Amino acid sequence: MSLSTEFLSEDQFTCSICLDIFTNPVSTPCGHSFCLSCITSYWEGQGKTCLCPLCKESFRKRPEVHINHTLKEITEQFKRMAESTGSPRSLAADTLTNTFSALKPGVQHRPELPERLFSEMRIRFQKSASSDSVASPQPSLASNDSYSSPVFMTPKQSPNVIRTNRGGSSGPQCPRHGQSLELFCKNDQTCICALCAEREHQGHSVVDAKRDMNIKKSQLRIMEVELHGLITVREKKIEEIQTSLAEIQLNAEREAVGTVRMFGALMSAVERSQAELLEVVEMGRRAAELRSQAFIRDLQMEISELRQRCSTLNQLAQSQDHFTFFKTYPAYSSFPVTKSWAEVALTPDPTSGVVLRNVTQMVEEFQERLRRLSEICLHSTTEDSLENDRTIFSLPVEMWRVQEYAMDITLDRDSAHPRLIISEDGKQVRCSDRYQNVADTPERFDRVVCVLGCQGFSSGRHYWEVQVGEKTDWDLGMASRSINRKGKIAASPANGFWFLSLRDKHDYVFRTEPSTPIYLNPKPQSIGVYVDYEKGQMSFFNADTKSQIFTITDTFTDILYPFFSPCTNKSGKNEAPLIICPAYPADRSCLTEK
Repeated sequence: MSLSTEFLSEDQFTCSICLDIFTNPVSTPCGHSFCLSCITSYWEGQGKTCLCPLCKESFRKRPEVHINHTLKEITEQFKRMAESTGSPRSLAADTLTNTFSALKPGVQHRPELPERLFSEMRIRFQKSASSDSVASPQPSLASNDSYSSPVFMTPKQSPNVIRTNRGGSSGPQCPRHGQSLELFCKNDQTCICALCAEREHQGHSVVDAKRDMNIKKSQLRIMEVELHGLITVREKKIEEIQTSLAEIQLNAEREAVGTVRMFGALMSAVERSQAELLEVVEMGRRAAELRSQAFIRDLQMEISELRQRCSTLNQLAQSQDHFTFFKTYPAYSSFPVTKSWAEVALTPDPTSGVVLRNVTQMVEEFQERLRRLSEICLHSTTEDSLENDRTIFSLPVEMWRVQEYAMDITLDRDSAHPRLIISEDGKQVRCSDRYQNVADTPERFDRVVCVLGCQGFSSGRHYWEVQVGEKTDWDLGMASRSINRKGKIAASPANGFWFLSLRDKHDYVFRTEPSTPIYLNPKPQSIGVYVDYEKGQMSFFNADTKSQIFTITDTFTDILYPFFSPCTNKSGKNEAPLIICPAYPADRSCLTEK
């Protein structure tokens, strides 16, 4: 085709990072071209994942780029032609024809230029000159008056890349040599002049200050976008928590109204119990509010910090003073540490609905007793009947009562993970760094560092205590006999696991799907576990303060065994053992030995 009306623009040979004509051009796998020094410096600030500055395509492994000699030759030819014509913004068509003739199939230089880059350049070269003729001519970066070609030291000569400008600068002056601080020393992280680079900083990695500032500005803009994404996620999480809170409050109001209606049918003698049960509902609602307020407070605090950091990054990215820029940049060049909120959710109290159900049952039983009141008064009341009457108004299980069902537990060595070390009396377990020489039996856990108790049960009430001390991580509870013991374990009641967990010294959760967060203060040193098999009830207690931590109701059908996991020792930070406290069960007739 004829190229008589087509022109070659300097923009087509400009690096999008340094905004200068290509020097040692290289191409990324996505087809875009940059200066070798520019893309190398850009990727050095991104860590493991590398992005294309133009299309933002990510590369898990840093691409190996090589100088495109064909593009380099064309660029150098472009520079020479620009100097000869004096108008770098457009070149004559006959020169373009000569340039493209070197790229035709069969010519020796053609294979050095990637096919998609060749197509991209050809399309861009064929743009109409009208787009450039309308705009005002811009000053040429290649002009002898304002710019001289950058001087680079090849890798064989020095690991440094230095660019010098002959033009004057109005920026800060070197206090020692009186020249402009146009360069930046990566070794000393300071701005220097050309004489400093040749003398005091000889052998250091020195780059053009403004070019390196433009590269780091691009990195800051990417970080700013990611921070805005974090803010959006946290704002959505606040909306989710607020919605969950509204539903919990609505359910709490319904339960309170139902409880009041049922108590209205009773005599004034039960008014005190009514107030107590309403307080339980109110406590659940207040607990949900406190949890939601804590979540929202933490999220808003993170949002405030992220917004402040975004504002600082934006100001830093717009700064034109590279001297101040490099003083401030190190404090904001790394990504801030934030908490992951993916699994955080405001969940209803597991006991929600229990109050109204129990009150309804209580009223029915109480009315039946009222109908038999005259008959009861005519007969002497035995101790057993008095105890049965008291159970109507019984409160949740208390610590002093569950201790009556203490059972003596020892650890089952045949189920212990190979890294676990069990004491001779079978009362302590800790995790070591090495695997023990033990047989791989079907009963043994092979991936999760946990162990079961020897004593199982399929009926009755049972209680045991475990000293956890200052451990940072642990799991305690019970497991079904038919659980999976090989490979990764999906810990949840649906899979036969009921246990409480501590992670990172402060995060308590009960393992459900998703996990149920629990907030404890003070931190317990000993944990009590209580199970009522027939009622399907399991409760955890702070054995130090005699207070209840968490209760769950379920249906038990299999033999259950106490479950223990000291978790990994985390380089000595969690090496303390779990210790089973001495206990003397009142009734062990229902225990099943493994």
